[in-house]
This record gives sequence, structure tokens and C-alpha cells, in this order.
Amino acid sequence: MNSKISIVKCKDYTPVLVQEATGKAIDLIGGISNFIKPQSRVLVKPNLLMAKPPEFGIDTHPEVVRSVIKILKEINCSILVGDGPSVWGNQIKNVDEVYRRSGIEGVCEEERVTLVKFDKRRWRKKFPLTTVLDECDYLVSLPKFKTHDFTILTAAIKNLFGLVSGTYKTELHKKYSYPASFADILVDIYEEARPVLNIIDAIIAMEGDGPGTGGKLRNTGLLLAGADAVALDSVLALIMGLAPCDILSTKIASERGLGVADINSIQILGEKLEEVIGGPFKLPSTSITHRLPRPVIELAKKLIRFYPKLNHKNCILCEACIKACPSKVISIKSNGIVIDYSGCISCFCCQEACPSNAIKVKKSVLAKLVGL
Repeated sequence: MNSKISIVKCKDYTPVLVQEATGKAIDLIGGISNFIKPQSRVLVKPNLLMAKPPEFGIDTHPEVVRSVIKILKEINCSILVGDGPSVWGNQIKNVDEVYRRSGIEGVCEEERVTLVKFDKRRWRKKFPLTTVLDECDYLVSLPKFKTHDFTILTAAIKNLFGLVSGTYKTELHKKYSYPASFADILVDIYEEARPVLNIIDAIIAMEGDGPGTGGKLRNTGLLLAGADAVALDSVLALIMGLAPCDILSTKIASERGLGVADINSIQILGEKLEEVIGGPFKLPSTSITHRLPRPVIELAKKLIRFYPKLNHKNCILCEACIKACPSKVISIKSNGIVIDYSGCISCFCCQEACPSNAIKVKKSVLAKLVGL
């Protein structure tokens, strides 16, 4: 099986440049009508993690969303835009804040398209997904290219985790707390709700302890497009300086026949891959543990550990970490936020949800001694 993707350069988020680059990326792989029939109902799903302005580089940039909306308008589609941001609870007002501060609400108002919330769900196998999927003919995914402390890479496959309804995200983190088992559930979601098209915002990417405020921005100046999320994530892994199957979700999806991870079977149109690969990305502090066999992790988990550590100087006592914790081991005391490490599963949901970069990755003594 061969897959076709495109890579197009775009130096910044100037609207005319983004529109031109998005159009080119889609045209290179056959044009929008190759994926979506005119006059269809389409859900456009960006990656919206938290209520931060576009310059933080955490959420899909609103101009990328706008560019896709405009292209869909050209074939008279009815467009819905939405995501399930990590607000960790039934706090619809917080979702509103994410939509507003990310710039997505403004784009939807200006382009006169419907902004929806994922507040209703339908059970699909092991998880509930938003019922908005049932209302649409097609799903178009707009991931943000970032590192991730639990999955190493968050992009085409991981973006679909936002389709999981409400607080059940925390249940999945708790139930599938090993990286391999969590990657497996991500691939289950991808198999259940496969987008017809993915356009990846890699104009400004993130490296280090992403995907939230702990990461560092990196100007890669690229947009990528394609139907095969596995192929796209494989190419992004190579851009990061990794092998595609270093990303567990990519490896599992490829093994299931859901996409192509072999770079020799991926047709890349537009920019040449070797010309867009810069220096290796700085990986998350936890990344080495993802490449250890599970028996080794079981044997050494009490000695070699990575766990969240509070930086109380940055903490604003917003309690986002408390709401995000699947194991409910974070609380607020008179001296500030406290983590009960006896029950911590090191999923780093707290770090992902923290808006003030107050949660860092701490290594155990042995992890430091062996150079991890």
C-alpha cells in the first residue's frame, strides 16, 4: 500500500501566506473535491488544548482553521468547527474561554460558520465519542505538530483524542496508563473515526516537554496534508530525528494496516523531505521510557521514574491539575498544591493542563545516574 502526502513551506501565519500554502498542500494531493463531495456537511477539528492566545503555539493557529474553512466554502459545504479541549470537567464556560482565547471563536464568527461543543456523546466500543460525528458526512482534522510527555509526538493520530466526550478522557488515561496501552486506545479511536483529510499546522511547532506550557516553540515553517494519518505522523517523526515506529501509535496503526509507516511507501509531494529536516528536536524528558520493553519498566518502575514536580513559584492555584488528574492524587493544602506520589501513574495530564508552566518533569535518582 502506498500513501500520498504533501509538504509545503509557509514562513509565518500571515493570512494570505497560510491560505496559499493550504491550498497548495491540498491541490498537490488531488484537490479538495478528491476527498469531500460538494455541498457536504463537514466537521473541522483543530487541536485546542487550553485557553492560550495563538502566539503561545499550543493550539492549532486560527489562520490555518480559516484557510480550511474558505477552501470548504468553495465547494459549498456546511461547516461545523469544534474540539473537546482539556478543560477536565463539565465546565462549558471553560470551553468557551478556550474557543475565545485561541482565536477560533473569532474566525468562526468572521467566516459565519457554526462553532460546536462536544457535550453529547455516543458509545463506540471502548469509549464515547461526540455525537457531532453522527451529524456530519466528513471529518477534517487540523492537528498541531508538538512533542508530548506521554506519547512523544502529538499530531494526526493523537489529535482525535479530542473527540472523546467530556471527562471520559481522564478515565482512559487511568485505565490505559502504560504508554503502549494508551497508544493502542488512540489507534482504536483513529480506526473508529478516521478523517478523510488531515492538514497539520507545523508552521510553529513545539519541542521539549510539550504539549502545553512546558514546551519550547520551534519555527519549522511547514504545512503538511494527506488522508493517511499514519504516513503523516511517520514523516513528522523523521523531521523530529526519530524513526517512525519510535512513536507507539504509529507503530500500532501500521501493524493493524491502518496506514503506512514505511517511508519508502510514502509519496511525498511538494518539498523534499531531506530539505525540510533540520536538527533533531529536543525530546520530552520522559521519552526514553517509551522505548523500554514493558517487563523492563515493570522491573524498574520503582527505581527509574519520571514524575510531575510542582514549581510553586509559577503556580497560580487555578486547580487545573487537580481537575485533570485521573487518579485523583492532587490536592490543595495550606502550603499549596500537593501530589500524593503513592498513587501517581505519571501520565502527566497535570502538566498538560497547567496554564502557567508550574509542573516540571522530575527524574528519580537512579534515572539520573544511568543517564536518562
